[in-house]
Amino acid sequence: MRILLTNDDGIHAPGIVSLHSALEGLGELWTAAPLTVQSAAGHGITYTDPLMVEPVQVTPTFGGMAIDGRPADCVKLAIRSLWPEQFGDESLPDLTISGMNSGANAGINILYSGTVAAAIESAFLGVPSIAVSLYLRDRTRIFWDRAACIARHVIDRILATRPLTPHEVLNVNLPPIESADAPVPPIRVVGMNAAPLREGFERRVSPAGQVYYWAAGEGMQFTSTTAGSDVDQLREGCITVTPLSYVMTDIDRVQDWRESLE
Repeated sequence: MRILLTNDDGIHAPGIVSLHSALEGLGELWTAAPLTVQSAAGHGITYTDPLMVEPVQVTPTFGGMAIDGRPADCVKLAIRSLWPEQFGDESLPDLTISGMNSGANAGINILYSGTVAAAIESAFLGVPSIAVSLYLRDRTRIFWDRAACIARHVIDRILATRPLTPHEVLNVNLPPIESADAPVPPIRVVGMNAAPLREGFERRVSPAGQVYYWAAGEGMQFTSTTAGSDVDQLREGCITVTPLSYVMTDIDRVQDWRESLE
């Protein structure tokens, strides 16, 4: 199996380095990831600027193609151009894995997430994908290697269950992993929490007298939490797995609008 590895924290981030190490033996790994941090880039893509590409060696055992673009750019460019150049004209990855992200991508954060956007772009182009994110509760206690081992356990479970279809996307979130021997949490297959974040903007004034605003809030604070949702189960210490779709048609309202407008 050939696997495309990407992320949104940048190719030098500890999450992708640890995940690459944990994935050894699963298949042939090939990395195309952003040159710089692209957190909350969503599904933006680049049209008016060139996508600069260069090979980088991050550690003695981990390297890949660094792309000066957004996460969706990385996957689109990799699948459409870089991968065929590397492996052959008709070749596609068997799987894309995006992550491991520094911070949870649950609830409405799914829409903002570059990690998830990379996975969705892959599935849109016909390569099944898994997005992996780690909920950070205490940033002074992050055990990336152990979290990556747990992520590998989840990915192995997913792949052993049944083959993923070409346009399938799974969003995996790990609860905080705060020790080197943290046990593997239970896995829950859940839906997305749909409430808005509790957030705001702090009004500030620069030394030059210019007014500006700074985003305030924490990514796992929501106006409400639905029992059994990804946010709820992640807070309970579970691993959450949420199947996603990039088809955004509101099927329940199509007929109502058809009857009104046609």
